[in-house]
Amino acid sequence: MSVSQTQFHTALLDPASAVPQGLCDAGERPAGRRFDVYRNNVAVSLTEAMHQAFPVITKLLGTQNMDGLAGIFLRRHPPASPLMMFYGAAFPEFLAGMQQLSHLGYLPDVARLELALRHAYHAADSTAIDPQALAIDPEALMAARLEFAPAMRLLRSPWPIHAIWRFNTEDDAPKPEPGGQDVLITRPEYDPIPQLLPPGGADWITALQGGATIGAAYEAAAEQTPEFDLGATLALLLQGGAIISLTEQGQDNEPTRLDP
Repeated sequence: MSVSQTQFHTALLDPASAVPQGLCDAGERPAGRRFDVYRNNVAVSLTEAMHQAFPVITKLLGTQNMDGLAGIFLRRHPPASPLMMFYGAAFPEFLAGMQQLSHLGYLPDVARLELALRHAYHAADSTAIDPQALAIDPEALMAARLEFAPAMRLLRSPWPIHAIWRFNTEDDAPKPEPGGQDVLITRPEYDPIPQLLPPGGADWITALQGGATIGAAYEAAAEQTPEFDLGATLALLLQGGAIISLTEQGQDNEPTRLDP
């Protein structure tokens, strides 16, 4: 009797499942205990991967609870790639769908922040623009467009996710206060850094990502947040090496690209 990949896969991820009938080792002996050991090793490895990928979620819920969630998660969302850097991409939505955790509404967004940090870490390298490239005529600057580094990430949440992350990762960080927060993730060197954006900053960056000019994006952000501070948000992007090119509109209406 042969064992299908589906049977093997189902039994491998579910410790309650029996060893598939007909499964043998290299010596043609019934797999039995050997399969149980292998199955346990897979579960332990994937559970450890979840702890490493979501340390703040683990701290918030406790190690034992995280172990249980990881076990449920791996059966619903088995690895789609042998690269563990991608494992857990569905975890934020998984948390959002867990009725038992509905009283902790911030958990999915905190998980999204941790996932974004990991993806930013593994994003392609890029070279930041020289800040002097922005020292052009103000009207020309407002008509220019920006391109961002692959490592940059933007998260918006009705929860204080940046404060929650800091409180659980930094000594003496202040206790989170109620309220939504927008977070910018940049990778100026090797490790990504999450930073709290000022009001309106996320609207401005979102508009730029959609192809708007600096000026048009500013108008869109200021319409929602009249006190929007363009300089503060631009400084965060420059300090984080998040801007990799500026495309200036020339007099002949053909864009002139100023790369680093």
